Amino acid sequence: GETVFKLYDTYGFPADLTADVAREQNLKIDEVGFQKQMEVQRERGRQASRFDVEYDASIAVKTHTEFTGYKHVEDEGVVKEIFVNNESVKTIKEGESGLVILDQTPFYAESGGQVGDQGLLTNKQASFVVTDTQKQGNAHAHIGKQSSGTLKVGDQVSALADLVRRQAVVLNHSATHLMHAALRKVLGEHVQQKGSLVAPDRLRFDFSHDSPISDQDLQQIEDIVNHQIRINTEATAKTMSKDKALEAGAMALFGEKYGDEVRVLSIGEFSVELCGGTHVNRAGDIGIFKIISETGIASGVRRIEAVTGEGALQWIKDNEKQLASIADLLKASRSEAKDKVTQLIERNRILEKELNQLKAKLATQAGSDLAASAIEIDGMKVLAHKIEGADPKSLRDILDQLKNKLGSAAIVLGTSNGNKVSLI
Repeated sequence: GETVFKLYDTYGFPADLTADVAREQNLKIDEVGFQKQMEVQRERGRQASRFDVEYDASIAVKTHTEFTGYKHVEDEGVVKEIFVNNESVKTIKEGESGLVILDQTPFYAESGGQVGDQGLLTNKQASFVVTDTQKQGNAHAHIGKQSSGTLKVGDQVSALADLVRRQAVVLNHSATHLMHAALRKVLGEHVQQKGSLVAPDRLRFDFSHDSPISDQDLQQIEDIVNHQIRINTEATAKTMSKDKALEAGAMALFGEKYGDEVRVLSIGEFSVELCGGTHVNRAGDIGIFKIISETGIASGVRRIEAVTGEGALQWIKDNEKQLASIADLLKASRSEAKDKVTQLIERNRILEKELNQLKAKLATQAGSDLAASAIEIDGMKVLAHKIEGADPKSLRDILDQLKNKLGSAAIVLGTSNGNKVSLI
C-alpha cells in the first residue's frame, strides 16, 4: 500500500494503473493500505490548512457544547474552557492563539466532509477571530486568535459565524446529496460514497465506480441535479432511531459514526440520507449546479468536483471570457469559433504532411551528399557528422538513406536544439 501510494503521490502514477500492471503479473495491490496512506495525506492537508498552532486531538475537554447552528448563525454563549499551547488556561490575551469552548454555539464543527465554520466571538471587552471549528470530544472547539482584549472563562460572548461562507458551504452540501442520488440513478445502486469535502468554493465527492464516467452520463447527472433545483422541493430534517431511518431507506455514509439517534435529511423524495450537516431550506436555494471535473483517484474509486450558486456563475463567466478570448484570436464570433478551430486543425494537418514530405526529400539529398564524405578505416566505412536543424525523425530518415548508400558502415549522426542533443 505504501509503495502504491508513493507511485501515486510522488510520481503521479494512478493506483488503478498500478493495479492493472499487478494483475498482468498475477498480483493484487494492497488497496486498504493505499487508502490508509491517502487518509493520512488528507489529514496532513487538513492540519496544514488550519491555524499556525497545532492542537493535540487528545486535549481533555470537559464541556458538552450544544449546537444551535441549524437555526442560527448568531447566538450567545458562555466561555467554559480555554486552551493555549494545549494547556488549559483561565484567560487568553491579545495576540495569543488558542482554542475556546462555549456551552452553546452556532458554529458548525467539521464533520461528514463539511468544513468547520469561521467567524467571531465578541463582547464589549474582547474579540476572538475563529479560523476553524473542530470537534473535541462532545465540544465544539473554536480555533483562532485573540485579536483584541482578554477573554476569560465565564465570559458571555456573541458567537457570529461567517454567514456568507456558511451559506456557500450549505449550497454545496445540499448539492452533494442531490448528486449522490443522481449518481445512483444514472450509474447504478453500487455507487457508494468513499469520501467528500464540502467547502465554500467547491464540493468534492469520491465514490465507488470501476470506470471513467462518459460525458453523456456526466451531463445527465448534472441535468438531474439542476432539475431537482428548479422544481424547488423542500429540505426537511428529522431525528429518529438509526434502525428506523435505515428501514425508511435513508443512506448511511462511508466512514461516519452514528449514534442510536440520527438526523435524517430529506430533499423531497429524491434524496434521503443520514446527515448532521447544515443544509438549504429548499433545493432551489442552490441556484445552479455545475460539474467541473471527473477523475479516478484509486482502483474502483472516482472523484467528481462541482460548484454551485455564485461559484457556478463565476465558473461560467470565466469560461465565457476564455471562449471570447479564443474567438478574438481567431477573429471570429463565439458561435463561429468551433468551425474556425476545426479549419485550423485541418490546415495544420495538411501543412505537417507537406513538411514531412519535404523533410523526407531533404533526408534523401542529405544522405546522398553525406555518403561521399565517409572515410575508410581498416576496411570499415566510417561517417560521423553533425546536422544542423534536424529533428530525431529526420536523423532516422537520413540514417536509412546512408545505410542504403553505404551498406555495412559505422555511422554517427548528431543534432542539437538548445541544450538538448540527439544522437543516432
